Amino acid sequence: MREDGTAPAPTRDVVTTVLGFARTLRHAGVTASPDRVEAMLDAVGHLDVLDATAVYWAGRLTLCGSPDDLDRYDAAFSAYFGGEAPRPRKSAGAEQPRVVQSAPMDVGQGGEDGGDPTDLATRASGQEVLRHRDVADLTVPEREQLRRLFALLVPAAPMRASRRRSPSAHGSVHRARTVRRALRDGGEITRLAHHRARPRPRRVVLLVDVSGSMSPYADALLRFAHAAVRARPASTEVFTIGTRLTRVTRELRLRDPDKALAASGSAIPDWSGGTRIGEVLKAFLDRWGQRGTARGAVVVVCSDGWERGGADLLAEQMARLQRLAHAVVWVNPHKGRHGYEPLTAGMVAALPSVDHFVAGHSLAAFEELVGVMTRA
Repeated sequence: MREDGTAPAPTRDVVTTVLGFARTLRHAGVTASPDRVEAMLDAVGHLDVLDATAVYWAGRLTLCGSPDDLDRYDAAFSAYFGGEAPRPRKSAGAEQPRVVQSAPMDVGQGGEDGGDPTDLATRASGQEVLRHRDVADLTVPEREQLRRLFALLVPAAPMRASRRRSPSAHGSVHRARTVRRALRDGGEITRLAHHRARPRPRRVVLLVDVSGSMSPYADALLRFAHAAVRARPASTEVFTIGTRLTRVTRELRLRDPDKALAASGSAIPDWSGGTRIGEVLKAFLDRWGQRGTARGAVVVVCSDGWERGGADLLAEQMARLQRLAHAVVWVNPHKGRHGYEPLTAGMVAALPSVDHFVAGHSLAAFEELVGVMTRA
């Protein structure tokens, strides 16, 4: 405590850690507004930052705004700090619930142990570094940690205006409601009634390349697809492409990511095979696109562009897809590497019909992809 009785301000490392944690929460679907983040920083200034349980409850009490946020907060806390979130134990009688100290979060108790308050920030900064690592270069433990971070992704569906309208404070004048209100008021128009188009989620279609050249990224891409299906199951479709087209939407609707990917793997007959994007894209458009799946949708093609078929066929089908879709997004994991240029025949043929060309090599790149899809 200071001489004036106030708590010292949190150090810069702790502030950076809290801000990074708040960003992770927002990706997980918890609002974590600036005033709530400020409240947590104020709470951190009054407690021992080496006490993982105290940090956990300070964030839970300040950053969560509803009961729906609690499970997301626990998952984000575990993923960001690399340990299990402390949980209250049920106790008999009127005793207050106790909490279990998280072993991975035990960064020392200070004093005799010589604990360093910056250890917490160091652990969190490791998660930040992991977000930007290429998934193809990760070790097995790092991949396990990244899977937990992928589970926090909540891709927001792009919205479109529908024909249905709802009352609004602004927008076009609703003449019928305005006249009815005037009749109730003695025939004099005292206030205009307004309405506007009600937004509806736009369909999202993901075409994931599972050929041999994409095998280092296939797991991450399907986990992203699972997060998209989980967020909007009614308006998201997922297909895999290689030498043939396979619909895996139903398999990815399983709640558990590992079970969903296992079911998808069993349903995909051409895993780690060749790539005939043009032929498979034609099959998709003939069977699904013309029936409305791609019409007006945001179509995300996840592939490195290695094409064993004819590049002319791919260019023709991509132009056809662009005419049907609202927007075409191409995700190429190699784009995130320094010095990359789209020189393969497949990418040269496809790019003229692509609206957004983005990377897909890391968790941070997938977070950027979420923003591109939302704004498309």
